[in-house]
Amino acid sequence: MARSLPQRSTPSTPSTATSPTTETSPVERTTDTTPTDTGNTTSEIPEETSGPYPADGSNGVDVLSASGIVRSDIRSSFAGAGGVAEGVPLTFTLTVFNAGNPMANAAVYAWHCDRDGNYSMYGSATEANYLRGVQEVDANGVVSFTSIFPACYSGRWPHVHFEVYPSVADATNATNKLATSQIALPKDACESVYATSGYEQSVSNLSRVSLSSDMVFSDGVVNETPSMTGNASSGYVSSLVVGVSGAV
Repeated sequence: MARSLPQRSTPSTPSTATSPTTETSPVERTTDTTPTDTGNTTSEIPEETSGPYPADGSNGVDVLSASGIVRSDIRSSFAGAGGVAEGVPLTFTLTVFNAGNPMANAAVYAWHCDRDGNYSMYGSATEANYLRGVQEVDANGVVSFTSIFPACYSGRWPHVHFEVYPSVADATNATNKLATSQIALPKDACESVYATSGYEQSVSNLSRVSLSSDMVFSDGVVNETPSMTGNASSGYVSSLVVGVSGAV
């Protein structure tokens, strides 16, 4: 029987980064990190907080019913909103399983902060809705999003939020979600990305946080840490297996 995990407390509001004034020469490093449980199709993904910026209607702001939310490339705003998220390219892939079987036709809603640590539709990024998207899982349980590497904002380890729904039709109302969790981005990839121009504030923020002290990941990240390949020049590709339970 799938275990029921408690919802964790909501993280604090990220601070807005100021515009960078100096350019840091990027550190070229190729990452290939593969956690031992990345391919486990039976381990249920830990249930985590959606945080204060989900824009799924659970706290008043709702992007799930917007025309154009179903998309693979989430770097641009849509449905009349403005703005394009700049940063090191990141493609993140989730392979969703239910009871060990690919969860075909399910849906994933994913979102994360931008290079400055801001979440679209909130705060200083209210007029944008970039870095948010929904996609249908294919017959093999796979879904991929084209995005940018998120910042490290004060008080949190770099991460990507996601929710799993039974179908795209169900992914219009947060009450239908089967799971809410987060991807913990590997430290070596974070360090390489944050050495590039535009991520200056993330360097100091990352130095003040660790996985063991993070309010979400401190109890372990084995099932939330993806495999990752690539480098800060050409971008990164990550992959994570997500086990969920519940009716589909």
